[in-house]
Amino acid sequence: MPSRSIPFAGALDLRASLSSMASRMPGQPRTTESEGWWIGSSPDGEVSLHLQHVSGRIDAEAWGPGSEWALDRLASFVGGDDDLESFDPPPGLIRQLHRRNRGLRLGTTGRIVDVLIPTVLGQRVTTTAAKRSYTRMIFRWGHRAPGPIEAWTPPDPGAIASLSYADLHPLGVERTRASIVIEVARRAKRLEEAMTMERDAAYGRLEAVRGIGPWTSAQAMGAAWGDPDAVPVGDYHIPNMVAWGLAGEDRGDDDRMLELLEPYAGHRRRVITLMKQAGIHAPKYGPKTAVRVFETE
Repeated sequence: MPSRSIPFAGALDLRASLSSMASRMPGQPRTTESEGWWIGSSPDGEVSLHLQHVSGRIDAEAWGPGSEWALDRLASFVGGDDDLESFDPPPGLIRQLHRRNRGLRLGTTGRIVDVLIPTVLGQRVTTTAAKRSYTRMIFRWGHRAPGPIEAWTPPDPGAIASLSYADLHPLGVERTRASIVIEVARRAKRLEEAMTMERDAAYGRLEAVRGIGPWTSAQAMGAAWGDPDAVPVGDYHIPNMVAWGLAGEDRGDDDRMLELLEPYAGHRRRVITLMKQAGIHAPKYGPKTAVRVFETE
């Protein structure tokens, strides 16, 4: 079992940092402030990565064919390249949240398709419905994760690429999202190349896929590429959260959200993440949104 230790100066909250960029796989142990797991893919195959933050260093163990790849990019994964020095919010809520959550580091998984598939499933439906469909995909086209835990890997893009809409419909995925998921899987190699590109070029590569727009690309680039400025324009909840947290307004649209986030340009994803993890949300007035189900009886 390969392992690696690297020095890591400063605060690090693994629970806050990993939850900002990685989906928790079925069976994956819960992350604490000082210990966590990441399960995903690599150019060499699947990998399970165990992380511990102790005494100014990161200790990591890895299993699976992607072990060396994951360990080689360990610093980037835990946010060692995250530029906190340039983030100096003005007095107010965000400064308070930042001081309270110094351990939040925005890392990068370095793998886009693992993030894109569940993000596409989140288009136009509730989080509950999207997670249910994704979990079913994992159990059908994922594998047992390498290593000592009884967890599962993300679904294999090679298997997804050969599917049709009829294969995904029983899992609660209607034709539009199914076609995007399958196209993402078929273009997996080209899309993974975006992780080595400059920011604008990477966004362009993702959004060249029909059905991937600003919301999907921002969600995916934040987690996979590590973009600290990614803003998911078109989100149902985030504009209201930002308007409430930063201006005391119970509702806001994308234009108002972008206006309020402008003073934090370069770190807008960090601001959104701090607000989410603090549990900030706008008042709720209407009935709860129903879960949309597309599967047949």
